Amino acid sequence: MISESSSFMKGVVLGGAFCVLVTLLGHIKVGHGTKAHHHEHHHIQAPNKEDVLNLSEGERMELSKSIRIYCIILVKPKDLGHWAAVKETWSKHCDKVEFYSSENVKVFDSVALNTNDMWVMMRKAYKITYERYKDEFNWFFLAYPTTFAIIENLKYFLLKKDPSQPFYIGHTVKSGDLEYVDGEGGIVLSIESLRRLSHVLEDSDKCPEQGGMIWKVAEDKQLAICLKYTGVFAENAEDSEGRDVFNTKSVGALIKEAMSTHPQQVVDGCCSDMAITFSGLAPNHMHVMMYGVYRLRPYGHTYNDALVFLPPAGSDND
Repeated sequence: MISESSSFMKGVVLGGAFCVLVTLLGHIKVGHGTKAHHHEHHHIQAPNKEDVLNLSEGERMELSKSIRIYCIILVKPKDLGHWAAVKETWSKHCDKVEFYSSENVKVFDSVALNTNDMWVMMRKAYKITYERYKDEFNWFFLAYPTTFAIIENLKYFLLKKDPSQPFYIGHTVKSGDLEYVDGEGGIVLSIESLRRLSHVLEDSDKCPEQGGMIWKVAEDKQLAICLKYTGVFAENAEDSEGRDVFNTKSVGALIKEAMSTHPQQVVDGCCSDMAITFSGLAPNHMHVMMYGVYRLRPYGHTYNDALVFLPPAGSDND
């Protein structure tokens, strides 16, 4: 459920404070251009809460039901601890989630990709996803096992966005002439972007699986290069106040930074109260975040959300 007050952020910050007490975290991850159309960097924002309030109850219900998100988690056997944490926490809030593993792992169900190379894993996962689910879901969220996501906030962000348009959304980074979505913060593709990607993946000149210059760059940059050939460009996601909602650091790291740079406004200086992702979390911190986001509530505060995103049928989510 999406909170339309700072109470949500209080829950997240309390969860983050526990992370800080356990240990101070912090991670951030840092091609070449292609012959594509000139494109100005885009900043796209979440809908204004007032716009949602102006919708009729029927329109709100229809919108809440129309956004269906398929989650792709790329994992390897070395990630078993994180894998288990993601499986038991936030991924339950996806309309459907599947783990794509570098190899078959007996302890967890997964789609075995039979490769250790992250770019090959990513492209295989997207190709399988399109073939199996192109008619069932309209938004596709890819994450690494160290990422924590609040899927309800992602649905709210996508509320008035048209999946038939080529959206490629997340935390954008510029590398030379290339702008790409940093995989650490999670990557969102609309069905139209996934359709275009599935086609260019078949073109070994524009989007090779291996070899040449493209082999030497990270998988999230390689994805951007391939999408750029199809006219799909990275767009930075922000809340209605212009703050990033896809984070490539943990809450603990962001709070630590805010304590240094904004000591009088740690909460406001830390992160958006409509944040969608945080990254670089240890497995135990995933559970702390789950408690802070979905369980901890200050007594006496009310929640009057204009929309309710109901869990998938048969789900055991929180």
